[in-house]
Amino acid sequence: MHTNLKFISADEAVKVVKSGDHIHFSSVASAPKILIDALVRRGDSGELRDIRIHHLHTEGSAPYTEAKYEGIFFHQAFFVGGNVRKSVQAGYSDYIPVLLSETQKLYRSGTLPCNVAMIQVSSPDKHGFVSLGTSVDATLAAIECAEHVIAVVNKNVPRAWGDAMIPLSMIDYFVEADELLEPAHFTEPDAIEAAIGRNCANLIEDGACLQMGIGAIPNAVLAQLGNHKNLGIHTEMFADGVLPLVEKGIINGANKAIDKGKMVATFLMGSQICYDFIDDNPMVLMMDVKYTNDPFIISKNPKVTAINSALQIDLTGQVCADSLGTTFYSGVGGQVDYIYGASLSERGKAIIAMPSVTNKGISKIAPVLNPGGGVVTTRNHIHWFVTEHGAVNLYGKSLQERAKLLTSVAHPDHRESLERAAFERFGPHFRFIG
Repeated sequence: MHTNLKFISADEAVKVVKSGDHIHFSSVASAPKILIDALVRRGDSGELRDIRIHHLHTEGSAPYTEAKYEGIFFHQAFFVGGNVRKSVQAGYSDYIPVLLSETQKLYRSGTLPCNVAMIQVSSPDKHGFVSLGTSVDATLAAIECAEHVIAVVNKNVPRAWGDAMIPLSMIDYFVEADELLEPAHFTEPDAIEAAIGRNCANLIEDGACLQMGIGAIPNAVLAQLGNHKNLGIHTEMFADGVLPLVEKGIINGANKAIDKGKMVATFLMGSQICYDFIDDNPMVLMMDVKYTNDPFIISKNPKVTAINSALQIDLTGQVCADSLGTTFYSGVGGQVDYIYGASLSERGKAIIAMPSVTNKGISKIAPVLNPGGGVVTTRNHIHWFVTEHGAVNLYGKSLQERAKLLTSVAHPDHRESLERAAFERFGPHFRFIG
């Protein structure tokens, strides 16, 4: 089947792009680098103007965001990843605030046009299907809505199951390239992150269904779960940290009410070992983000335990996770989807976890959010909050009680100033709240 495909060059494929088009790139490890480079070459030629580029986080470089392409390419991110952060902050790129669950809806509702979808897929199987591998997310919606679909057929893309499987008939142009997928790079948890991991792990019950992102804190949590039983995965993404728990039979999905025995995700961000793990693995379902991040689907599983990070929290429980003041740093992502979904789950736990201070020793628990800081998780949605100094449940607690609880898990160097700020805010009776 593979040899029967008619391949064209990347430069020929991107000729379908015309000025004013909206283009979607597949995400994270599956960013179609050969097509991106060919598109940038067209930009260098002076043939194109006012191209809008959309995607979630991508690994690797993002040359279309360079200042010299102003007026040619304008990147409007669904999430501000590290490779586009400076460009967004400088104004050469922009950010569309959107719940991760609704990124697909931008296309399917017609809110955003999709003229060209540039994707990466596995080699075709004998039935004429290819897999989107590590990136389903909003990419499937883009494929459905696009005028033109260009696919890089890459033998290194894993043959993932679930919504990742699409027929060749959905693709218009085929380009061949066999580059390795871009791996994510991890850091080992430091002492603070390890302590946060222990505090989170203490909240996770046997039979819990987990959602957690990428990074040192999720890895620190996972490292503490070696004595747990019958854990499940329903998440937007997972990485290498889950693999030892799968091998030990700790993650087996046995307690899930839906997709029993399956690990459900919408994109991956890990090493080649993680990508190899999902290849032709019926235990893993790579699904549309409309499914993975729908709070009402999330809540169908019992004991959903969602662990998400943040940049700052105020004394009332407002969580800022997308910006440092007015400077955008990341995005909403799936935090709201999973905080709400976990809170609706039977015996579910919604957790926000972060270090108590920045690398410069500034308290991340603040009397008020920095001016311009965006509230991602509202004070109405927050439940558990965890730092290296402990875990507190804010659900059902009054404003004054919350201030006391949050101060108790702040860095000791900052507790007195936070208590003073709470006293000034709530008045002399604050000191008597137990």
